[in-house]
Amino acid sequence: MQTSFSLKSLLATCVFIFIVQEGYSQISYSDSIKHFISNYIATHDVLKEDDKKYLRFFPIDESYSVTADFTRANNAAWFEIPTSGKIRKTFRLYGIARFSIHDTIVSLNIYQSQNLLQSEKYSDYLFLPFTDLTTGEESYHTGRYIDLTVKDIKDNKVVIDFNKAYNPSCAYVSGKYNCPIPPRENSLPVAIRAG
Repeated sequence: MQTSFSLKSLLATCVFIFIVQEGYSQISYSDSIKHFISNYIATHDVLKEDDKKYLRFFPIDESYSVTADFTRANNAAWFEIPTSGKIRKTFRLYGIARFSIHDTIVSLNIYQSQNLLQSEKYSDYLFLPFTDLTTGEESYHTGRYIDLTVKDIKDNKVVIDFNKAYNPSCAYVSGKYNCPIPPRENSLPVAIRAG
């Protein structure tokens, strides 16, 4: 292998890196969601590989990505959320997101898991479970989830992208998981045909 570099080849390498980086920074919204979905399918460890081809998603629709006003809940008490199994899970209200979607003003509670808070890797994770008018008809019958992190909240705003909504593990394997059931407060009076 030759190890000598000329100024010309070094310049060409720098230009290539710049073009590649510029290309990545200009990725379309649709492509970013396609990447999210591909990654979700690839890393989905609940389904067998052959069954992953049956996963279905609503068409990508950028109007389902909303910027919400966020109000932090201070000193919220821990409480138990019922699950699909026998084990209840402990959460606290982290804050409330208020936004408008399809001309309807709504709010969703965002929760923090007591169990994940003790994990160094997942301590900043937040949990957004919800139901909507598609629940039980066009989407899973107990509701869907969106993952957020504390870092997603900036200047009292948070982006909620329903194109990233996903089914709990219980939608695919019954009796094995204890999936939190979305509280009544997180029932949306609109149809979320995304995710």
